[in-house]
Amino acid sequence: MAVAPWLYGGLCFRFRDQNPEVAVEGPFLLPAAVAVRGGQMAMAAVAANPADTAATAVDHRKPQREKVPGLESQRRQIENGRRRPLRVGESWFLVGHHWYKQWEVYVRGGNQDSSTFPGCINNAELFEDQVNWRLKKGLVEGEDYVLLPAAAWHYLVNWYGLEHGQPPIERKVVELPSTHKVEVYSVELLLVRHSDMDTPHTAQFSQTDSVDLVLHTAREQFLVSPQEETRLWIKNAEGSFERLCNTRITVLDAALKTGQVVVMETRNKDGTWPSAQPHDTRSTLEEEEDFQGQPGICGLTNLGNTCFMNSALQCLSNVPQLTEYFLKNRYLEELNFCNPLGMKGEIAQAYADLVKQAWSGHHRSIVPQVFKTKVGHFASQFLGYQQHDSQELLSFLLDGLHEDLNRIKKKEYVELCDAAGRPDQEVAQEAWQNHKRRNDSVIVDTFHGLFKSTLVCPDCGNVSVTFDPFCYLSVPLPVSHKRVMEVFFVSMDPRRKPEQHRLVVPKKGKISDLCVALAKHTGISPERMMVADVFSHRFYKIYQLEESLSSILDRDDIFIYEVSGRAAIGENSREDVVLPVYLRERTPARDYNSSYYGLMLFGHPLLVSVPRDRLSWDALYHILLYRLSRYVTRPSSDDEDDGDEKDLEDKDRLPKPGRVTEGSSQDPGLEQAGPSSRVVSRSRAPVDNSPGPSHWPQRARRKHLFTLHTVNSNGTSDRSTFNEDTHGVSFSSQPYIAIDWEPEMKKRYYDEVEAEGYVKHDCVGYVLKKAPVQLQECIELFTTVETLEKENPWYCPTCKQHQLATKKLDLWMLPETLIIHLKRFSYTKFSREKLDTLVEFPIRDLDFSEFVIKPQNDSARELYKYDLIAVSNHYGGLRDGHYTTFACNKDSGQWHYFDDSSVSPVTENQIESKAAYVLFYQRQDVARRLQTQASSSKPPASSACGAPPKSEFVDVN
Repeated sequence: MAVAPWLYGGLCFRFRDQNPEVAVEGPFLLPAAVAVRGGQMAMAAVAANPADTAATAVDHRKPQREKVPGLESQRRQIENGRRRPLRVGESWFLVGHHWYKQWEVYVRGGNQDSSTFPGCINNAELFEDQVNWRLKKGLVEGEDYVLLPAAAWHYLVNWYGLEHGQPPIERKVVELPSTHKVEVYSVELLLVRHSDMDTPHTAQFSQTDSVDLVLHTAREQFLVSPQEETRLWIKNAEGSFERLCNTRITVLDAALKTGQVVVMETRNKDGTWPSAQPHDTRSTLEEEEDFQGQPGICGLTNLGNTCFMNSALQCLSNVPQLTEYFLKNRYLEELNFCNPLGMKGEIAQAYADLVKQAWSGHHRSIVPQVFKTKVGHFASQFLGYQQHDSQELLSFLLDGLHEDLNRIKKKEYVELCDAAGRPDQEVAQEAWQNHKRRNDSVIVDTFHGLFKSTLVCPDCGNVSVTFDPFCYLSVPLPVSHKRVMEVFFVSMDPRRKPEQHRLVVPKKGKISDLCVALAKHTGISPERMMVADVFSHRFYKIYQLEESLSSILDRDDIFIYEVSGRAAIGENSREDVVLPVYLRERTPARDYNSSYYGLMLFGHPLLVSVPRDRLSWDALYHILLYRLSRYVTRPSSDDEDDGDEKDLEDKDRLPKPGRVTEGSSQDPGLEQAGPSSRVVSRSRAPVDNSPGPSHWPQRARRKHLFTLHTVNSNGTSDRSTFNEDTHGVSFSSQPYIAIDWEPEMKKRYYDEVEAEGYVKHDCVGYVLKKAPVQLQECIELFTTVETLEKENPWYCPTCKQHQLATKKLDLWMLPETLIIHLKRFSYTKFSREKLDTLVEFPIRDLDFSEFVIKPQNDSARELYKYDLIAVSNHYGGLRDGHYTTFACNKDSGQWHYFDDSSVSPVTENQIESKAAYVLFYQRQDVARRLQTQASSSKPPASSACGAPPKSEFVDVN
């Protein structure tokens, strides 16, 4: 009689009414599940047709009879199942090696009535205890257990049953590097709360489980409400903690090991994380949590020249739809940790933390130190505490947030196509779709628009049309073609003090234009003027009339000297020669051999016209004494000392300078006048027309207030280039003259106060008035046709060469929030300036319909109207300045002035100023949509950022 075992109530039954020779072919009924509950067992039957599968409860009082195949058929089915390949995610079951070998002996014997019958499946040898049913450590496949796929396991359970109370040992197939493996041992993690690190909870996870499941398990275990935000940390072997930022990866990818501590942290109600608060600020944290203010009205501490960052953050924080995106945690589902162009989600998370703190309503101001550190880590230009441009940081931040939140996980290659005569709408739609195939984020949804770019080749007339996305508009300001320059005019009349003049000249003018402008004030002919740049008591450069004014910086000290109409430097044809003259004071040499080290320059240098027929030492001495007569006192007869002085004869002439070429050369570096010199060094070397300095031997003077020497352009002596013969000293270049004073003589006869004196001409009070411009004018200028610069030519596919084509930009599609950057900072090769022109911009109803060339629907005019929501301001100049922000609160509609940690309400008439630098405009239909969404959950806010309620206002202008 055939005997078939069956499990009933924990016992094994053997049925002898079945034919052992009957082989069951094809599908047959199997128990699909076995559940042990309270010592009783329930089984569900699975129909042969999966469509007819139905789980039914089994009456535990009557054993269920199932047809069991013959022993050989059993062996083939189980062994065939064991040979199937492993597939990731499949379930396999562990069976004790001892029971399985006993079963193999039984089925190979071919006798169902044999004493080798294995009985119910018994895995007791695999467990450490009969309570927690934890597997023993170090079990080895083939020695302690065998692995069976789910189908084979269910066959055996159906045929032989499972020992009462024992759970099935189910394990998943996981994917390891280059192989698949059944995960016998699950990962046991110790879950703890940040607030209670001493009470761990043990939980088991498969290596294929996601970290998000770990977080979900921890939230359930610690009864965290759905509204609370949590994050995980892991404790490493050395005791340090590391954030588990990406919860989408598996336990295996996160390298979590059995016994590792996982800490769950819950965000405070003020938006901060407990782990980010130093222990000594916990009391302050409690005070902050007790404070309740208007969300979003929160200052940012200046960490040291970080006002540029604070201004950009305040503007971005007051973009309603972006802030709601972070406050409602929608960003968590879109964090892109694998984007090679992104910052591994760190910038987005750091910005989210900042927004949640600022909009918690529990802070008067916050310290953005963590965010500053993250920015410096990913953008080295923002490391340290130097001043930067708020628009540059804003550009980096928008790009970083976009890549960190990009919904496109793998960017496909997209080929850019030219219009090639196709309709604009077709080309624009194609360009936008291509852009969205690689870039899809909340930043694209909020800030990205599309403009049309048209290039025309000047040679062949080829027209290239492309449509390109933009994140902000950098619009130029109408620039004045005039420039105001301050100069000092030095007259030939020694009785007149130098005059300071403020001259209006063409920006692209020449040195001659500067002289013409000065001639209108002084009445002196431009031909009798010479222009020089004076620095550190020397001539840095003496300009030629045809040189460009752009080489003169605003900070340069420009002196314009009156000379005789017959004089010029280095021109032998003129009857007079102009000599550059320096003033030097002799100081103690301090053990230096050369007296050169004991001379120090002082005062302002001179350009002196000297007749060629009077080029003698004595004549030059008297000419210079006359030019200095306003602040040098002539000695009386009692002061004269003739005892040891030799008379100078009129025949002793100054050597005539040789002709100087127009090109000027620069000395390789500054040569200090002496060890005791107080001359400030400068990075640039003075320009000297001579290839090398010269020296004239000192001659005795009848009235020796000072002595004369020839020097180089640095004002230092050099004996290397002079030649002496019977006719005197000759030179091949223009000499510079130095007036050397002994300290006692200088103190006695030289009036330093008078020498430094000057007067201001009436024109100094003149201010070049700049008429205010409309924002629309700047946008028109942005869309004006321009010619490409030589540094940026365009390659014409028809001409097959680079061309200086004409380029025109037109607005095609505008974003929900439009950022307009006013280009106030102008940089050229020789100059840098900030344009402080007042740009008048509307607070409401900025209409772009006249600038958008895309065919418009008259019924959707609101798609082109914008309201102002924020302004980034810059006060000061190029080298120093301060950034602040005006912003409209999305909840209250009140405008506020953000000055680092200080926040004050303001009125609308205070927003427009010369400091406006970056403007944020929101489309009106978006504002109405957000207002409708907000009204469903709370009282409606103000219709727009309109007039604030009456309160204390601060005058920021």
